[in-house]
Amino acid sequence: MVSAALSGLCPRCGAETLFAAPAGLAETCAHCGLDIVSLERGGRFVGVVTMLLALVLILAAMGVDEWLRPPIWASLVFWAPVTVGAVIFGLRFYKTMWVYHQYEESQQP
Repeated sequence: MVSAALSGLCPRCGAETLFAAPAGLAETCAHCGLDIVSLERGGRFVGVVTMLLALVLILAAMGVDEWLRPPIWASLVFWAPVTVGAVIFGLRFYKTMWVYHQYEESQQP
């Protein structure tokens, strides 16, 4: 699932066409024509995922600040890319997991 999220693999054909943007799903698979938007319906808990990631990152930043006491510029230089990367990865992983789950359910009789 992690490799599918990182590569953006289509659940039907395995082509790297699941995402049109870093964390935005494509409307359809350019390779097999799978309607990805219809599979994504109901997976609207991305706000919860983002808030949980924010909580973890805030607690980690507070712990690092208490333990190391870095200057503010060092905290910004470190935590800005970590936050962006964590949010993009978390959203990609969640959306891939949801689309794969919906695809498997739609294939069962």
